Amino acid sequence: MTDQTPIRLKSYLSGEWQAGSSDGKELRDAATGEVVALIDAAGLDMGEALDHGRQAGAKLRAMSFHERALMLKALGQELMAQKDDFHALSLATGATPKDGWVDIEGGIGTMLGYASKARRELPNTRVLTEGDVEPLARDGSFSAQHILTPLQGVAVHINAYNFPCWGMLEKLAPTLIAGMSAIVKPASQTAYLTELMVRRIIATGLLPEGALQLICGSVGDLLDHMTGQDVVTFTGSASTGQKLRTHPAIIANATRFTMEADSLNASILGPDATPGTPEFDLFIREVAAEMTVKAGQKCTAIRRAFIPRAQVLAVRDALAERLAKLPAGLPGDAGTRMGALSSLDQREEVRARIRDLQADAEIVIGDPAQVTTLTGDPDRGAFLNPVVLYCDRPGAAQAVHDVEAFGPVATLMPYDDLDQAVALTHRGKGSLVASVFTDDPRVAEAAVLGIAPFHGRVLIGNRASAKTSTGHGSPLYMLTHGGPGRAGGGEELGGIRGVKHFMQRTAVQGTPRLLSAVTGRWTEGADTRADTHPFRKSLADLRIGDQLVTGTRQVTLDDIEHFANFTGDTFYAHMDEDAARANPFFEGRVAHGYLIVSFAAGLFVQPDPGPVLANYGVDNLRFLTPVNPGDTLGVRLTCKEINPREGADYGEVRWDCQVTNQKEEVVAQYDVLTMVAKTWPQAQPAA
Repeated sequence: MTDQTPIRLKSYLSGEWQAGSSDGKELRDAATGEVVALIDAAGLDMGEALDHGRQAGAKLRAMSFHERALMLKALGQELMAQKDDFHALSLATGATPKDGWVDIEGGIGTMLGYASKARRELPNTRVLTEGDVEPLARDGSFSAQHILTPLQGVAVHINAYNFPCWGMLEKLAPTLIAGMSAIVKPASQTAYLTELMVRRIIATGLLPEGALQLICGSVGDLLDHMTGQDVVTFTGSASTGQKLRTHPAIIANATRFTMEADSLNASILGPDATPGTPEFDLFIREVAAEMTVKAGQKCTAIRRAFIPRAQVLAVRDALAERLAKLPAGLPGDAGTRMGALSSLDQREEVRARIRDLQADAEIVIGDPAQVTTLTGDPDRGAFLNPVVLYCDRPGAAQAVHDVEAFGPVATLMPYDDLDQAVALTHRGKGSLVASVFTDDPRVAEAAVLGIAPFHGRVLIGNRASAKTSTGHGSPLYMLTHGGPGRAGGGEELGGIRGVKHFMQRTAVQGTPRLLSAVTGRWTEGADTRADTHPFRKSLADLRIGDQLVTGTRQVTLDDIEHFANFTGDTFYAHMDEDAARANPFFEGRVAHGYLIVSFAAGLFVQPDPGPVLANYGVDNLRFLTPVNPGDTLGVRLTCKEINPREGADYGEVRWDCQVTNQKEEVVAQYDVLTMVAKTWPQAQPAA
């Protein structure tokens, strides 16, 4: 960056790139001290930006979940093709290429993962149903359904400096899938990388205008304009988060607020993980990695390592040996294994926190005052070698459970038994993640159940998962990310759970016919149509409520015995009259449940080639009434839900299948899942 003019960062608000009214604050290269960018957002109209985003939300809400997901897929692919540009600028943040991979490819991968998961798990609709229909009247004329719809405000994402790409994308993906627009406010120190990525996103033209806006600099009076339809997410210090959480407009409007804050994450070396075991080696490797990846500037990094008292010296020596192999230096140099902290001010902040920790602990590895680097100037770059402290009496200590040094710093603490180790993790008052390294199932059970209430995620590390484990400090898009208490009490990611954070859950009551109109899903008592066999209809002709009532078939004793002999399922209730009668649920020999399902298929399937391409599953199968020899079965098959797949010539159809006997008792109830062509030129007359 030394030969380049500093970048004048701009905010993207109300449809245009805008500069603040002042010259801006200098942002320096973390490793060289050179000025990278100037940042300022003074004088920008935040209220107008929020109004712009709220209007843009209507464009997103008009799209289906699958359309939004495909939009994100295309966007992720565009960003991945430009990753080298992001990596080049990422070096200025102090991140090594390996660190940058976590931030850049990790963030884009999260977006692509959400796009894929949404297409697999969400319907191709604009509304989500949740749970079963709740009947509210005996005659079926009145019922209720929970639905989720997008909030009609703006999601304001206030992010931390340590992950300028991932921090934005992991929040943006579920926001856009939900159908809500966003304003991203990156932390100033590394905002230049976020700004570059947002510029590339806007340039693709893939997002509706206003779906994504960016503030580079102070948010000004942004929070004064919050409403009950808006959402604020914050990642950063607990003190700043509390100030935002208690903002008058957020309190007055009950604005949704999610916080991810300081976290004194812990790792426990199990009593069985002695030197020479794979678990011991994994523990050392993981603690060292969490101290040095991103120079320890991770909200999930291990800050407290609890070890059996007998292993203190072995752990200290092994950790010292491993850390010695991870030299600090210029992040782009081949020999560097740890880059720089984000700024010289941040280095001084970490040194101050180490001094606080020394009230309870002594430094046993490293010296925060003496910096040695493989390359780079320790005076101009924010380098700091790893520092390990040791607290001999953690039960009587306070600072080691209260103070987080947000850098390459960890404290070793001994425990005398596992219960004590579990209790010590609680002293952190709530954390994002903890880990346990053990190969003993009893240790795993006791430790995990003991620490889970105080943690958002728990990793069990052992020899069997050594090669496949994602590690202690890696949040994954399909798992919840957040923690109770000190960690902020918030929750992000978690797959489709994360999408629902930006939606309103509403209980809708009414007649089944009108509920089906709202949800796009047929429910018992709603309108039906019986004309052409529904399996002869393509998606172009098929409608919710299309129904087939079949003929009947009698179940004989020969059927039951043939099925038993053919499949090998000779369970006594099907084969032994006396034993079946002794069973309190049966009055004699009964038909196999899967025989009932097979006979049902034989009754409703239309055998000729047609638009139904495949049966790919059965959901919610329940056998409700025993079927005895001589009973007669019939089927009612109703089109329950239609999901056309974007970019394909087919869609998924869910059918409500109800099997009844001659007494009109329901003997089986389930959903049949089929793939159906969108069009079928070879349509034939109904059989």
